Amino acid sequence: MTPEVLETPAASVSRIDSLARRKLTPSGTGSMVWRVWGDGRPLVLLHGASGSWTHWIRNIAPLARHFRVLAPDMPGFGDSDTPPEPHTADVLAGFVASGLNLLVPPPMEFDMAGFSFGGIIAGLVAARLEYRVRTLVLLGAGGLALAGAPSLQLLQTRPDMAPADLERVHRENLRILMIADPQKVDELAVFLQIENIHRARFKSGTIPASGILLHALPAIRARITGISGGCDALLGPRLDDYRRVLASAQPDLDLRVIAGAGHWVTYEAAEEVNALLQDILSANP
Repeated sequence: MTPEVLETPAASVSRIDSLARRKLTPSGTGSMVWRVWGDGRPLVLLHGASGSWTHWIRNIAPLARHFRVLAPDMPGFGDSDTPPEPHTADVLAGFVASGLNLLVPPPMEFDMAGFSFGGIIAGLVAARLEYRVRTLVLLGAGGLALAGAPSLQLLQTRPDMAPADLERVHRENLRILMIADPQKVDELAVFLQIENIHRARFKSGTIPASGILLHALPAIRARITGISGGCDALLGPRLDDYRRVLASAQPDLDLRVIAGAGHWVTYEAAEEVNALLQDILSANP
């Protein structure tokens, strides 16, 4: 029998990327890069800080069977050009909203999901575009000014590090911050983490710990829902407060918690997230 040839992480990314329709929208003096898969009702996926569209790499193909999936590299991340300073959440939200007006022209409605930092931007976009956003799904979103943030000590990289040592540091940081089950910190996760951090130029600074999404909640007309990992290193200890704050804007809040999953729930618990997204988005807002 011929031994099975395993796909390398780089080949996995390239294969999924090759299936996308690439679109460009203006971003300051440069461009914002969008990737689009599938057909049907539009579903916008926004990545987290120090990330790119690949934060959703294990969700795109399954979701594209049901939706027209639009996953951008937000300005200052991945393939998109760096936006002008100062780097603010409102700047990113403005570019994402204007890009959506070109790719999903008004008055067409769409759904939107934001992971971590992307949840903040998704909320600000939903507040801007009002009733055009049908359902907003927040996955471990920051920007809610929650008290008692955990103190996580991440390992630091050095420019002179050998590749093996660099991989070891990023693998450990993924275990500390992003993925609860050490067995799921695989070669693809490490590869994506290294690539995304290397290419991130937007300075998110204190945005994740701020209250910018909290202040935007009253202006959001979309149905607000959520998916969170029960062992999220950032939100897990504060999940009750997270639920309470979101429920202040959405009294019948539909928040699904995946037991045992960490912060990067879209990767670690991809099958569960894909099924939950389909279920959430099938309901009438």
